Amino acid sequence: MPGMLLHVGATVLCSHGGQAQPTVPNPRVSVNGMPTVTLPNPYVIAGCTMPPPTAGNGPCVTAQWITGATRITSSGQPLLLLDSQAICAPTGTPLMITVTQTRVTGM
Repeated sequence: MPGMLLHVGATVLCSHGGQAQPTVPNPRVSVNGMPTVTLPNPYVIAGCTMPPPTAGNGPCVTAQWITGATRITSSGQPLLLLDSQAICAPTGTPLMITVTQTRVTGM
């Protein structure tokens, strides 16, 4: 499915409201003057409200993307899109992309 390209300035949250940021931006492709992000690079999460064990299995610390663009790559790696999916560790919950740029789409 086509979707907007994900960039460093996008708002990405864990399911518990923690702010997720990419660990390795992709400077080879930029949108709105900001680098994009590729599939194999994890995100780090700060501010997750999921309680630690024994009350829960959180907080979310990192997230790994599992889906990305199928037709657009940079340096041989798929770019991330608005509909890309990620899993947070250690909770196993998804990341939510709430805001991203609206000028460049990919597939």
